[in-house]
Order: sequence, then structure tokens, then C-alpha cells
Amino acid sequence: MAPRKNKRSEASKAIAQAIIDQYQPASAEDMQDALRDIFGPMFEAMLQGEMNSHLGYETNDHGYKETSNRRNGYTHKSLKTTMGEVEIDTPRDRDGSFAPQLIPKRSKDVSGIEDKVLSMYARGMSQRDIADTIEDIYGFEISHETISNITDQVIETANEWQNRPLKKFYAFLFVDCLYVNIRKDMETKSCAVYVVLGYDINGVKDILGIWIGEAEGKHYWMQIFDEIKNRGVEDILFISMDGVSGLEEGARSIFKDVTVQRCIVHLIRNSVRYIPSKDYKAFTAQLKKVYGAASLKAAEAEFERFRQAWSQYPGAVDVWNRNWTHVEQLYNYGSAIRKVMYTTNAIESVNSSFRKVTKKGSFPSEDAVRKALYLRITELYKKWNGRPVSNWALVRNQLSMDDKIQKRILRYENF
Repeated sequence: MAPRKNKRSEASKAIAQAIIDQYQPASAEDMQDALRDIFGPMFEAMLQGEMNSHLGYETNDHGYKETSNRRNGYTHKSLKTTMGEVEIDTPRDRDGSFAPQLIPKRSKDVSGIEDKVLSMYARGMSQRDIADTIEDIYGFEISHETISNITDQVIETANEWQNRPLKKFYAFLFVDCLYVNIRKDMETKSCAVYVVLGYDINGVKDILGIWIGEAEGKHYWMQIFDEIKNRGVEDILFISMDGVSGLEEGARSIFKDVTVQRCIVHLIRNSVRYIPSKDYKAFTAQLKKVYGAASLKAAEAEFERFRQAWSQYPGAVDVWNRNWTHVEQLYNYGSAIRKVMYTTNAIESVNSSFRKVTKKGSFPSEDAVRKALYLRITELYKKWNGRPVSNWALVRNQLSMDDKIQKRILRYENF
């Protein structure tokens, strides 16, 4: 479910707040004066930059010029923005060849420009990078404080998104954590950001929410699962997760019919800790024959060969002995389902996208983290565009072959 779109963009709300904070307008006329003070010079500066590029020289340049074309005054224009109308003067040239790109001739609606700051921020650009980029492209300065004011207005919408009702049924959930540095009480602390990604019955991705805590643990995950249920989720077929102790039992205590799958990739990572680096390649190659076998019988045979071949590393083998039930249960389902449920790669891809905006350093507050990640989520929704994940038709067909699963699906198919 994509974040709800308001009539006015988040950027327009942010700009309104920035104007109110700086100018304290008491009337509509005051607001118009503020708009002229802020947007009029801004757009005019952009257009002057385009004219400089078009002519090949700047205003008041008295040197040699390669063109006979010259500036020829201005045309007065009224522009429609998301905050109302703004009056500007558009530069003209003598031969009429100037065709501005920012505000094309006969165009009077520039309401999309304000969203560019949010778009750059969502793509991981820092406030300094955004300010520098705007100055490089358009030739005017925008302060870091203004950018912060613009993006801060997203927090309210992010909170609404976080608390929105969820669908009653999800075929798959993937849960994982990433860590960010937040400045608290005069020191910087590493905090866990809990992320839950879902696939609905149509194979469409949805991030159910992000939660910030001190460190990853079973009790916090329990609170998250409980919140998800309170927000409307009634049934989940599969949850794929790493090996946090007690998490499996906790998930089942809230969603009693769920199948909890330990991530095979995490098991591999845990087991190779006991293997010398020179043996990594051979060890993982033989493991792949186990969890990649065509049938349970073939997997059991490969597992026996694996245990004998690597018995000199009991720590590595024990990881798989203790978690063998998570390999066995994969073979209760078709190969397309197994491919989805056996790894948390889907959510690790989401977290990788998040790290593009969290890697730049520490955050001043939890709200700053939420702001950055929510804006990134809006970009992910645009990328996913409501399309089902790859090969979903085959997954859906294999799910329907299990009578018990099909009955559960049919209960919620219209939701």
C-alpha cells in the first residue's frame, strides 16, 4: 500500500510552514508578499542563469561576444505554484530565440518544482549536497536550515503512514534490522531500526512499518507483531527471519497458523564462522547441494554426505543439525514457494536501499531517521509501482495446491 497522497504535496506544506516561520504572515496579502519575496527572486534567478547560458555571457559583461543577440528587457508573468500565484519578470532576447527550460514559454504552472528538494533528499542526498546542487544548476542559494524545514514537514505524514490500517492477509512477511547512529544525551548511540516487508496475495510488496529501538531483541519484535495485528492483520502464511532467540515462538503466539522460516543465508553465514577461509568455497558448494536439492529425500542424502565430509568442524555442522527442521519444511512446498521463503534477501534489498540515506553519519534524533527512511520508502513504492514480484503466478498456483492454504487464502481474497 503506497503512502496516501494528499491534495497538496508534502513539499508545498513544507514551503508554507517555512514562509510562516520566517515571515509570520497575518493575512492573505502578507502571504502573497512572502511568496514574492521567496519564489519570485528564486525563479527569476533561475531564468537569468538560463539566459546567460543561451547567450554565452552574463549580465553586464562588456567583453567581446560571439553573438549579435542581446538581452531585450523583460516580460511580466504570473506563475501558478502550489502556494498560490507569484509575479515574475522573464528575460527576453532580441531575436526571440530564448526558450527557457525551467518555465517554458506560455507555461504558467510550476507547482512541481518544490517537490525537487524532497526527491533529492529521498535519493540519499545530504542537505549540503542538495544546497550545492541547486546552486550549481539554478545559480541561487538555499540554506541547509530551509531544506531541513522543508523535509521536516514530512514527519507528520510519516507518522500517519506508520499507523495506517494494514491488509487482513499477507502471504509472506520478511523481518530484519539495520542499525543507525543517533545522537542522544550528548553521545552517539547505535540503534536498531526494525523493518517488516510484506507480499500480499497478489504478490505486491508493502513495507508494513519501521520501528526504532535500542537493540534487536525478542521482546521488541513481539511488540511489533502485536501492533501489526492491532492494525488489522489477521493471518500470515509465512514469516522469514534470522535467528533471534525466541522470535519464532513469539510470532506463533500472535499468528498461530504461521510457518516461520529461518533464513538459509543466515544459517550459512553462521556456519562458515567455524570454517577456515581456504575451505569456504568447497563448504558452501556442498551446502548448496543440501538446501538446493530437488526433493526432501535427496536433501537428506546430501546432508548425510555433508556431515561426514565436514565432521572435523563440529561447530559448523551443529548449526545445521540444530536447524534441520527449517530445511525439511521447505520441501512441504513447491520450488517457487521455496525460492521466496528460504531467504530474507527481499528485505535485505530494502535495507540496502535504506543504507544509502543512513550511511552519511549520525542523526540528531529518531524523527530525523524516520523522515529520511519514509522519503526513501516513497521512492521504493514508485519503483515497485504496484507490480507483483517476479514469478508470482507460479507461486500463487503452488499455494493453491495446498488445500489448507487455499482455504485460508479464500477467506481474504477480496481484501
